[in-house]
Amino acid sequence: MFEPRDAPYPELKKTHTMAHSGRPWTDFKPPPAAPVWAAIEGLGRYYILLASIELDLFDTIQRLGPTSVEKISAEIGAPVDHVRSLLDGVVAQGLLDQFVDVYELNDTAKRYLVSDGPATMADLVAVAPGPHENWTRLAETVRNGRPATPIEDDPVAFYVPLVEGTFTTMFRCATRADLKIRYSALAAPRVLDLGAGGAPWAIAILKGCPNGTAVVNDLPGVIQVAERKVGEHGVADRCELRPGDFHTIEIEPDTYDIVVLGHICRTEGEEGAKALISRAFDALKPEGRLLLADYFPDMERKFNPHAVIMGTTMMASTERGFTFTHKQFSEWLTDAGFARVRLIEPIGFQQTFVATKPRSTPPSTHQAG
Repeated sequence: MFEPRDAPYPELKKTHTMAHSGRPWTDFKPPPAAPVWAAIEGLGRYYILLASIELDLFDTIQRLGPTSVEKISAEIGAPVDHVRSLLDGVVAQGLLDQFVDVYELNDTAKRYLVSDGPATMADLVAVAPGPHENWTRLAETVRNGRPATPIEDDPVAFYVPLVEGTFTTMFRCATRADLKIRYSALAAPRVLDLGAGGAPWAIAILKGCPNGTAVVNDLPGVIQVAERKVGEHGVADRCELRPGDFHTIEIEPDTYDIVVLGHICRTEGEEGAKALISRAFDALKPEGRLLLADYFPDMERKFNPHAVIMGTTMMASTERGFTFTHKQFSEWLTDAGFARVRLIEPIGFQQTFVATKPRSTPPSTHQAG
C-alpha cells in the first residue's frame, strides 16, 4: 500500500506555493546552512594553508616539479598519509593542482605562495590575522571593549614580522601607484613616510625619482626593518631615518612634496586618524600630496568584506583600531583643508586616497592636530 512521504520541510505546505499565495518560497523554506559551514571551515582552511607554508610544501613542489606524495613526504620528512591529507586540503582550496596522484603548483601558488614568487604572500599568511590567541577571546574583547593582549603592549614584537610580511604587496602597490599619480614626474621630491614599516612607499618613490629624498619614520626597533630595506634597494643614501611615535616626532612644516600614511590610520581610532591627517597637511608644501593607503569599507559596511573583516581584525587585537569608510576619510581630508581628493586602486584590494594641499588655505577649514 502506498505510504505518502513527509515533505522535506513540513512547514512548506502545498498551500504555500507561489501559485496559491503569491509569496516566495523563502518565506517558508529554511535557508541553506552553507554560510554557517563556510565560517566553520574558515578556521581549518587558514591553518591548512599556514601549515603548508611552515612545512615548505609550496617551495618543495616548486623544486621537485609535478610529483607524487611519496616524494614530497620523503623530502619534508613526514608520514605519507598525513602529507596527502594536508595536500588534498590545499587542493580543495584551489591553491594546488592534483592529477591522479601527482601534485603540482598552479598559477596562484606560483605567484603568491612560493617564497620567491613575484607577488609572494608567504610571509604574510602567519601575521595577517594578528595574534592568533586574540581570536579565541573575541567575545571577551567585545564585552570589555579592549583585547586582553593588545599589540600595543609589545608593538615591536608584532610589527617587525608584519612589516616584513607585507613589504612585497605594499611595494607592488606603491610602484603601480605611479601609473595613476605620476610621482616619477617630480624632479626632486621630498617625501615623509610616517609609520613606514619597511618603507615600501618611500623606496618606490625614490626609485622613480632619482633626485628625491625621504624622511622615514617608525618606532625604535621597527625602523631597523626600513633601514635594511632601503639599503637592499639602493636608496639608503637618500633617506633620513627618524625613529619615534608619529604623533609626537618633530616634523618640519610646509616642507614635503609627498606625505605617506600607509596603513597606519586604522590602528589609531577616529581621533588619532584625524590627527595624522592634520600633521600631514601641515608638513606638506602647497600643491603637495598626501597618499593615504588603507582598507575602506563602503558606507553600509557590507559590500567590501575584506575591509570589514580587517576592521574586526583591528578590534580583536588593538586598543583603538577599526576601519573607516570612504565617506569618513573623505570628510576628514576635506575638513583638514585638502582639495582634489580622489581614490585610486593600484592593485586589487589596495586602495589609496590622494589629496592635495591647496595653494591658499581658508583658515576656517584647517584643523590643527
